Amino acid sequence: MIHFFDETAVEEHISKEKKKARRLRKTQWWLARIEKGVCYYCHRKVGRENLTMDHIVPLSRGGKSKKGNVVPACKECNNKKKYMLPVEWEEYMRQLSKQSAD
Repeated sequence: MIHFFDETAVEEHISKEKKKARRLRKTQWWLARIEKGVCYYCHRKVGRENLTMDHIVPLSRGGKSKKGNVVPACKECNNKKKYMLPVEWEEYMRQLSKQSAD
């Protein structure tokens, strides 16, 4: 069990999960996910070489590097999302949409 108040445990978790992510990026499953070159978040076609692996639940928030938690994201979306959980990301996008409509 991870204790998120223990900084060492968090760092160990992140390091371990980053290693798993590097291995996952080399799998046929991941290569198939990025084949179309489309960002999971903004749905823009950016080309597979411009996609990054994003953790839906970020590693820093206890997420894991497994198939159900990683998606292809353009660098722009991945950089904006940072450590946000899905509900936080949705709210952020809703606020952006609202601002651009005003």
